Amino acid sequence: MEPTVKISRDQHIWSFNANQEPFVTVDPGTVIEIETWDCFTGQVTSEADTFGALDVTRVNSATGPIAVRGAEPGDSLSVTLHAITPNATGSAMVIPGTGPLHAQCPNPTTRIFRVEGDMIHMNDRVSFPARPMFGVIGVSPASGDIGTYFAGPHGGNLDDHKNGIGATIHLPVNHSGGQLSIGDMHASMGDGEISGTGVEIGGKAIISVDLIKGHAGAYPITETADAFYTHGTSGYRSVDDPRDCSIDEAMQIAIEGAAKLLVDQWGFTIEDAFIFMSVACDVGVTQNCVPSAVAPFVVARMRIPKIGAVPAPFRR
Repeated sequence: MEPTVKISRDQHIWSFNANQEPFVTVDPGTVIEIETWDCFTGQVTSEADTFGALDVTRVNSATGPIAVRGAEPGDSLSVTLHAITPNATGSAMVIPGTGPLHAQCPNPTTRIFRVEGDMIHMNDRVSFPARPMFGVIGVSPASGDIGTYFAGPHGGNLDDHKNGIGATIHLPVNHSGGQLSIGDMHASMGDGEISGTGVEIGGKAIISVDLIKGHAGAYPITETADAFYTHGTSGYRSVDDPRDCSIDEAMQIAIEGAAKLLVDQWGFTIEDAFIFMSVACDVGVTQNCVPSAVAPFVVARMRIPKIGAVPAPFRR
């Protein structure tokens, strides 16, 4: 699959804005090669580079924005991640004041990881399979300016490792063109991202963009070969809009989104949807590095398996 458009990591944003102008406009179906920074924008090169020494205004850039012709409010912008190729080295951290073990880990700590083919090496003893994905993927929000640290109905920092190779992310369009931006690549990230970082890394990806006209969820929906995943968020939306984090709120939004999908798209009654989700679906947490010294928020997801009554693709 050969890209017809290439965008370097130098073209990036630090927030999703309702009035954003696109860097490039493409037709539906376009294949794009994007390059992204690691979330620290190249500031971390050794274990001496701990979080307190960083310029935090240069964290979590996202490559874009990309407008898609014909995208209008009420549509879904569908982004398929065909290939994600991390660079050779990445990093992960202990950030003082962040995560459920912060009291036991008060000292800032950085570890450098090597990526060799399909394996990641943390040190001479610890190696594990790579699972490349993007933490940040989103479009312009309905209103205001939301930093790339944060997540919401527009997407943003969903930090869901299901947003990896082969996945299609259906994003609700709020403004003409959509204004898609992607960043915060991880060579691997566990559910919860409990220390505040995955294996933060730069690299390149091959994506394609398409449209589903007249059909959009309230929050992003990720589609994989065997399931759909709805999302819900709770917490900060911007530095001027602090909110208490509630995992219960995030889960409620993800569950309500899944129920609506089952009812509206596949004809379940609400009672059957409720029972089906209880017996065959899975609710989980993608982001829960609370407390957070940077940006407290949580993200939950609900997995709906693809069965005969829940067929692909996602459309009316």
